[in-house]
Amino acid sequence: MATLTPPQAAPRWTHAPEEVLKLTKDAIMEYRATEDRVAALRPEECNFESVFLALALAEAKRSTTTDPLTFYQNVSRSKELRDAANEAEVLVQDFRVDSSMRLDVFRAKQAAKKNIEDSDKELSPEEQRLVDKMILEGSRAGLALPDAEREKLTKLNKELSQTCSEFCKNCNEEKGTMSFTLEELKGVPADVISGYTKRTEGDKEVYDVTFQWPDVMPLFKFAENPDTRRIGYQRFESRLEVNVPLLDKILDLRRQVAKLLGYPTWAEYVVEVKMAKTAKAVDEFLNDLQQKLRPVGLKDRERLLALKKREHEEKGFPFDGEFYIWDSKYYERKFVEESLSLDDQLVKNHFPVSVVVPAILEIYQNLLGVKFVEVEGEMWHPDVQQFAVWEKDAKDESDFIGYCHLDIYPRGTFFSPLRYSGAAVWPLIPGYTKEDGTRNYPLAAMVANLAKPTPQKPALMQHADVVMFFHEIGHVFHELLSKTRFARFHGTTVALDFGEAPSQMLENWCYEPKVLARMSSHYETGKPLDSALIEKIVQSRYVNVGMFYINQVCYSMFDLKVHVDQESADYTNLWSEMRENIALVKCVNLGPGQATLRHIAGGYDVGLYGYLYSLVFAADMYATVFKPDPLDPARGRLYREKVILPGSSKDEMELLKDFLGREPNAEAFVRQLFGQSGAAA
Repeated sequence: MATLTPPQAAPRWTHAPEEVLKLTKDAIMEYRATEDRVAALRPEECNFESVFLALALAEAKRSTTTDPLTFYQNVSRSKELRDAANEAEVLVQDFRVDSSMRLDVFRAKQAAKKNIEDSDKELSPEEQRLVDKMILEGSRAGLALPDAEREKLTKLNKELSQTCSEFCKNCNEEKGTMSFTLEELKGVPADVISGYTKRTEGDKEVYDVTFQWPDVMPLFKFAENPDTRRIGYQRFESRLEVNVPLLDKILDLRRQVAKLLGYPTWAEYVVEVKMAKTAKAVDEFLNDLQQKLRPVGLKDRERLLALKKREHEEKGFPFDGEFYIWDSKYYERKFVEESLSLDDQLVKNHFPVSVVVPAILEIYQNLLGVKFVEVEGEMWHPDVQQFAVWEKDAKDESDFIGYCHLDIYPRGTFFSPLRYSGAAVWPLIPGYTKEDGTRNYPLAAMVANLAKPTPQKPALMQHADVVMFFHEIGHVFHELLSKTRFARFHGTTVALDFGEAPSQMLENWCYEPKVLARMSSHYETGKPLDSALIEKIVQSRYVNVGMFYINQVCYSMFDLKVHVDQESADYTNLWSEMRENIALVKCVNLGPGQATLRHIAGGYDVGLYGYLYSLVFAADMYATVFKPDPLDPARGRLYREKVILPGSSKDEMELLKDFLGREPNAEAFVRQLFGQSGAAA
């Protein structure tokens, strides 16, 4: 195994800014040349190979070149390189708009489809799906519109694409801080405070807290002074005020595009190709879930408010009977500690990054029958790890699977621009069969922001970080272990309201006692979590479940509403009002938090409901197949073959039926969501 050489070289990450732009332009020109050749075909020359296959291969080659180049905008230390990558992204998006509006290419597709049907040529299921998808795309792109309207649509789509890119760039480049004294930070763990930048301001020492998750979340969870949490949350909400006019513009452009295409709303346009099919179905799903969750959420809120009242009386803080949004994380943590005697910091000490990350990778490798081999290479940052991924018992290069990059630590300060500040997986190179029959192997990159070491302690993970990491690595394997003929069906290209289900299912492992024991090791003693602490972690999953999920419903309803409404609104007020009415938290003097919702501009518009929608499938898959033995390689192999391998080459419902042996249902989801809370569903 150690002597095996991957049949595909690892990508290089040493591009200069001008090279990023040149390679992007060359890739676009090459793809455009293919489209020109297809468009020049006479109707009788149009067939599967000359049209659909030619375009599919050209599309795969273009994305294999440009996707890694545009990725630099999320991770590079060089502002010049990030700017070049962002410019390249705009070039690609503009080209995709132009490409989607080529009537001559669409007519070639229509001619090819007719010739295939007339010739009785038998296509494979994946070939037929390619034909159907390419034809549907033309209809949804507005190619049936009159010339003037089609030209207007092209202009609107380009403007929309550029505005979305600017919105996301602002998210990546955000580098604000807020400052507090040590007294104001009372309650925040010392190891967290030691990671803040300390400086002198006038006659006092202050600590700069960035808006990055490892910095700001401990403040919300541990700062005892309610004014510290209030000020912190208000500034956190306002950190991307620059995006307010951009979001307004994005929503207005989408309304115009939907109207031109003949859809009543942008939501109807987007959901048409998802599992839910209609915005009405999404609305009904969310309202039904809200009604079921509200009684549970109100009970949760009542308990947390009582805890707040008691603490305010004990510490002499004024109490006005309200439960504010900046109270949520703090009192949720306090309630877990008191009701379960579960100390978040004690748990964290058992999850050093240096132990957890390799342990999670080992669990996945054993479950799915693969092997990670670290590969040296010049990456975009020294912290990034690169792995070649092989079949577990690889004998030759045919057992190579692909590459994985892990970039899991935050970097940057107020004085040095940052990179992507959340946690996500990028499918940078798709897997597919090339024209000569050889394989193009996939590459997936995971970016996260785990805590870095401090002078007192090594890098440690909260249990929530462990769940997040397990979830995101699930997306990595969805990318790596998919194997389709065409790139457009590879990996996580499934319907967005199903796409989270595989990774959500895998989160269950983080509440399995033997898995928790296996991936924990106290940073000082090396001992795993004991059974009592593990039991408390398992129980904590169902504490405040109502408040947690009703908050998710609120996000999803806002995402749906702004894409259903026909007129613009004051979205700052709407965002606060919906959180008060739905999420049951008081919002006072908050800034434009909607301007931080990157998903709306980043390709997940009318998509947040999918996190909840796909939970139904995730719970069913886990309870039906994995619950009896979550680490069983045979079950892992079934999951790999039935759910992961097909990518989107099969309908998502067919994947589920194939894996479950029946139609999916919501029974396991209802038990998981309400069974431990005492609420009837």
